[in-house]
Amino acid sequence: MELNHYQRESRKTALYPDVGNNAIYPTLGLVGEAGEVADKVKKILRDKKGVFDEDSKDAIKFELGDVLWYISQLSSELGYELDDIAYSNLQKLKSRKIRGKIGGSGDNR
Repeated sequence: MELNHYQRESRKTALYPDVGNNAIYPTLGLVGEAGEVADKVKKILRDKKGVFDEDSKDAIKFELGDVLWYISQLSSELGYELDDIAYSNLQKLKSRKIRGKIGGSGDNR
């Protein structure tokens, strides 16, 4: 599936206050869903000695879908298409790799 197609289709399911003029709601949702992903991974470390079985991976996949939904909505709220965000990110990473700055910290490296 193409990212922009997903974004258009997922937008049809966006039912939150002031859709089209509310970046706060999808931002908070994104943080919450990312936390759910982290919590599932934490429990795999605690309860399954770090072994990602199929059930664990499926549960994380489900939560990653929710993360993607919120990324899509936030992108729409800010006027960006997912394809453009993905392209820009790859360009940034390629530039860092070429300059030997792929590791380290900081946004502007």
